[in-house]
Amino acid sequence: MEHFMSSVKQKSGLFSRWKALPLWVKIMVGMAAGLLTGFLLGPKATVLKPLGDLFLNGIKMLIVPLVFCSLVSGVTAMKDTSTMGRVALKSIVLYLATGAIAISLGLVIGYFFAPGEGMHMVAQTQEAVNKAPSMIDTLVAMVPQNPLKAMVDGNILQTIVFAIAVGISISLLGKKAEPMQKVIESGAEIMYRLTSMVMSFAPYGIFGLMAWVAGSYGLEVLLPLAKVIGAVYVGSLLLMYGGYSLILMAKGLSPRGFFRGVLDAQTIAFSTSSSSGALPASMHCAENKLGISKSLCSFVLPLGATVNMNGTALYQGVCALFIAQAFGIDLAFSDYVTIIFTSTLAAVGTAGVPGAGLIMLSLVLTSVGLPMEGVALIAAIDRILDMARTCVNVTGDIMVATLIGKGEGELDQACYNSAGESESGSARVVMG
Repeated sequence: MEHFMSSVKQKSGLFSRWKALPLWVKIMVGMAAGLLTGFLLGPKATVLKPLGDLFLNGIKMLIVPLVFCSLVSGVTAMKDTSTMGRVALKSIVLYLATGAIAISLGLVIGYFFAPGEGMHMVAQTQEAVNKAPSMIDTLVAMVPQNPLKAMVDGNILQTIVFAIAVGISISLLGKKAEPMQKVIESGAEIMYRLTSMVMSFAPYGIFGLMAWVAGSYGLEVLLPLAKVIGAVYVGSLLLMYGGYSLILMAKGLSPRGFFRGVLDAQTIAFSTSSSSGALPASMHCAENKLGISKSLCSFVLPLGATVNMNGTALYQGVCALFIAQAFGIDLAFSDYVTIIFTSTLAAVGTAGVPGAGLIMLSLVLTSVGLPMEGVALIAAIDRILDMARTCVNVTGDIMVATLIGKGEGELDQACYNSAGESESGSARVVMG
């Protein structure tokens, strides 16, 4: 009896320790256990695939209501005063523009790195890929004739356009639309909670999917993941220190002073993989080291933490190409355009949601008919990729705040120019 009770206590302690682990650690454990199980069982590991299918179905279940509710809530949260409206418009335009640049760079990086070529994977559930329409047809088709049908069919682009239109209409109506605004905001909170519940099942879903992948395809299918990591990190460095530097120089601002001024925020973003967690450091760097006014920072940076996902957009481009290559699917030009539109606009609807990277990736895959099984491969290394893309997201937030501060006369140029000198010692402390 004592032995039995001791065994129960030991198991209870292990369960408590497992429950206390961060989600990304659980996913890594699930991935490793799945790989080991798949290698040991071989083709027999396919019996575990239903665990992965449940997880993928859960993600698919979230897509339409999550995007609709959160996107409408995001649009209606903006206050329509003259100054704030102008700053909000500039912020959104810059965030969307840099997001489009990021996803385009990700597609280019994915094309040249070609991490998925030669994998020869076969999708278990074939997703129909539509024939390539013309550019005009693609733009016209973004506006749904029947928005409810678009949601039922899972047409992501049409759902996004309808959600933006609803959000704008609610904002214009003001008090008359407040009851509907509150309902949608409540719906968004419900979807955030449901997303958290689905993501808590991720370690077990990933276990089943990785066991199936390893048992069906063997070790050779997993080696290209190192190329995916390399492609995302190379793309992140190019976007930050190449693309952002060019944008800053175009506004007459020194990239060197900027990057030394944001080092603290970058370090926290990289280590925590949380844009929201890095927000206090972003505010401190923007105000005290770059000289951006507090009022501007208080509006633009929280908005960026919610809307801007440049790093995640770049990640979408690399991963979409990787999955298309792995399953031997050729993408048409219209598919690339759809990926760019979907990744750029979906960032507004999914930012700040737990598992946002995987949710966005599922949107992209669905929009062009790519197999959802590819999510399992990416989820296995998602934490490693998340560190890089969060760093890019936070850096992009502060860059946009800097550009708007410069344009609005809310940037202390002397403080900005001295950022390099004042940060030299701080950089040595952080990196040391």
